[in-house]
Amino acid sequence: MCYKVFGSDYFDKKVTKILSYQEKKEFEVFIKNLKRGIIRGKPLSYTFFREKKIREKRIYFLVYREIRVILLVNASTKKYQKKTINKIKMFLYEYRELVYYFYNNY
Repeated sequence: MCYKVFGSDYFDKKVTKILSYQEKKEFEVFIKNLKRGIIRGKPLSYTFFREKKIREKRIYFLVYREIRVILLVNASTKKYQKKTINKIKMFLYEYRELVYYFYNNY
């Protein structure tokens, strides 16, 4: 079961900024697995909201199984984990609306 994986410009900048060269390699493997439907990561509060650890960094993503789309929303270090999770939770509805809008219009 193949998934489409999307990340915002903000997400791309954040990942580029905080991940080392080796962590980026691990991240690329993680993305390939997501596209294949191999969804790894710890569920956070909801089954569709997940966190994947790459060494001491965290990648946060949302899984929309019904339309087979994964939205990469943020990345952080352990230090900012709680703050990042709370921020994502505040915008869950907006993320969902955005994903369905693009799914239905493109």
